[in-house]
Amino acid sequence: MIRIVNSEDEMKAFGEKLGRLLRGGQTIELVGDVGAGKTTLTKGTAKGLGVSEDIQSPSFTISRVYEARDGLQLVHYDFYRLDDAGIMSSDIAETIHDGSTVTIIEWAGVVQGVLPDNRLTINITAPSEMTRQLQLTGPEALLMKLENE
Repeated sequence: MIRIVNSEDEMKAFGEKLGRLLRGGQTIELVGDVGAGKTTLTKGTAKGLGVSEDIQSPSFTISRVYEARDGLQLVHYDFYRLDDAGIMSSDIAETIHDGSTVTIIEWAGVVQGVLPDNRLTINITAPSEMTRQLQLTGPEALLMKLENE
C-alpha cells in the first residue's frame, strides 16, 4: 500500500488513524532518512492510541514508554546511534511479545533478527520538501483497515 502525505499535519492525521486501529501486540518498523517524518508519524499514532503525553524522539535515550488507552502502552525505540543492539535485543524481544504493548521502532537495522515477521513496516521517502511517500507492508488485515478507513 502506498500513501502520499503533503504536510506534517497530514502525516500526524495518518498516524492517528493508524493508532485508532491498534489493539496491542503490534510492532511497527519506521524506515526513512533523518527528517523523513518518523517521529511525526509516531506522534500521530500516539494520539490515536490516546497517549496524552508529548511524544519526543528517543534518539538520545533509545526508548520511551507512554501509557495509552485501554490499558495499553506505547514503547518507542530509536536505534539511530547504535551500531550493535547488545542488551537491547533482549529488551525488544520481550516488548514485542507483550499483547498490551504497541512497539514502534526507528532505525531497526540493528535488531532485524528479533523483529516479528508480521510487523508493519512503513518506508518513508521524500519526493519533495513537504511531500512524503509512505510504503506500507505487513499484515493484510491491518492494511485493509487502513485503506478503508
